[in-house]
Amino acid sequence: MSAEGTFRTRTSTVAIDAVGRHLPDRTRSVAELPELAGLTEADRLTCLRLGIDTVAVAEDLTAADLAERAATAALAEADVPAGALGALILVEPRAPETLISSEATGLQHALGAENALVFSVGGLGCVSSTPALLAARGLLAADPGLGPVLVVHGSKPAGEHRYRHPVTVNGDSGLALLVGRSHAAAPVRIVDLAQYTNGRYWNLFGLEYRDRPTAQWREECTDLPGYSFRLAMESRRRLVELVAGLLARNGLTPADIAGYVSQNLSAGGMAFTEEILDITLLPSCRDNLRALGHQGPNDTFLNLHTALERKELAEGDRAVLINVSPVAAWSVLLVEIGPRNGRGIVA
Repeated sequence: MSAEGTFRTRTSTVAIDAVGRHLPDRTRSVAELPELAGLTEADRLTCLRLGIDTVAVAEDLTAADLAERAATAALAEADVPAGALGALILVEPRAPETLISSEATGLQHALGAENALVFSVGGLGCVSSTPALLAARGLLAADPGLGPVLVVHGSKPAGEHRYRHPVTVNGDSGLALLVGRSHAAAPVRIVDLAQYTNGRYWNLFGLEYRDRPTAQWREECTDLPGYSFRLAMESRRRLVELVAGLLARNGLTPADIAGYVSQNLSAGGMAFTEEILDITLLPSCRDNLRALGHQGPNDTFLNLHTALERKELAEGDRAVLINVSPVAAWSVLLVEIGPRNGRGIVA
């Protein structure tokens, strides 16, 4: 059986009726992270050259807390009571607070979403937001009577260390997307999406945690040459194919795309994406990278939020959201910007 898997879909467009986010008020300088003191000089310089100046930190909040605050913001903006939700999908955190218990149903209880179908998705790192959106769209298509679907994620590092050598530096945030059926007034519409995975890299990164206190948790790359070269070369091919296929299926050319949004791993990663696709990312991407660090599955929609806030995109514009995970997984989303009616993008 192949270790690879591709999913492409072009069904009915769905709307993102509200985006709720929670960003901590505090930031921490990457240069002052305590774990840098234990690194070799070469590894410390690698961290400082990622293009991340500060990361958003919420030491007193768990991933579940961040998710709940973002979910509450999205529901309030859309004026939708939690009891009206048809489904609640939690994108799993990097590390749950407890084993066995359900953070997904814990969020259901905290919000009062007693009527919602509830489950979690994950396993693809940063790309895990894509299967969550696929599931939301599938539920809405399968059941015409289903209420809106809330997709939520709280992003926190798995352990005490924020630097993930040699990839990125993790910050904290919560993000929630209220997904419904497409309509003319939708602030953002998801037109199409595609995802590709290659299981050959399933354990390229890992964190041994059994019988270890959290202070000893270290996420490690098991094959640095594999990450730096082989995965990079495969990413080049996969992203070119995915973006070209996405545009072709929708009868579009690169000239029809007003902007591109990426995740926030590193300045080098953004330059690599721009080079292989011959594009220019929206300025919000690098600005959020510098100020917030990597926010896991929240990155692309946080960057889209900033782009809309700054009017880097206008009504009727199309944008492509690009996501890559070293597990390895790749995804691209085609979105269309709707009217700015004061809803859909909230702080």
